[in-house]
Amino acid sequence: GYLVTNFHVVDAVAEINVQFNDGRITEPEIVGVDAETDLALLRVDMGDIPAIPLGSSNHLRVGDVVMAIGNPYGMGRSVTQGIVSATGRGDIYLNTFENYIQTDAAINAGNSGGALVNVRGQLIGINTAVLQQDTGTEGIGFAIPVDLVRGVVAELKEHGRVIRGWMGFRPDDLTPAERTALGIEGDIGILLDQVIADSPAATAGLLRGDVILSINGVRLFSQRQARLLVAGMSPGDTIELVGLRDYEEFEATLIVVERPPEL
Repeated sequence: GYLVTNFHVVDAVAEINVQFNDGRITEPEIVGVDAETDLALLRVDMGDIPAIPLGSSNHLRVGDVVMAIGNPYGMGRSVTQGIVSATGRGDIYLNTFENYIQTDAAINAGNSGGALVNVRGQLIGINTAVLQQDTGTEGIGFAIPVDLVRGVVAELKEHGRVIRGWMGFRPDDLTPAERTALGIEGDIGILLDQVIADSPAATAGLLRGDVILSINGVRLFSQRQARLLVAGMSPGDTIELVGLRDYEEFEATLIVVERPPEL
């Protein structure tokens, strides 16, 4: 009886109801929510309920045929077809942790929280948003990949919230000009835009303006990659950083703590 939907669908509402195809209506229990990925987990007690099989979003390829199921503008059980336009989309600035599937299957108001399925009928994503920078924009929709959903759901079932790692800095991307000025070859490195006081980063001596080249041997190419990498760690994990300060490389060791809920 577990149901996954978007956090923004159930946030700040007076009442939540779940309606089934046979007309039954019930009020679900909210197991947990995760605003930072825009996911919510609900539970109903309605006996034997059909469940959608879960696919794998990690194996998606651009051009794969997909279908978006939802309730656009109140038109229930609507299905639209399209293709996967891209995977791993970030910097959409909708949520803290972004790794979207981009699709041209029509997604409209009411599709949020609905299933994005492959041709085998397997769930590969949760429809979340459409890009509407102007009235002429069409065919750019985003879904949360099912492999991300799996991890969030497991955490919500166990803890009622998602426990993420945190080091206490705000990363930013380096421009090509900044890399050239610093003598960095290739596209690696992220800039520390802020180091929060009394955080693991501050305790380890990291400073605003430092450039981080790698975390536990994994070279960093973007702030989004760094956020996802750190968030996927557990409190108590040890991190070895390689950074650059005043044109000199340095190393630092940090102990990961739990990401504060207020963030």
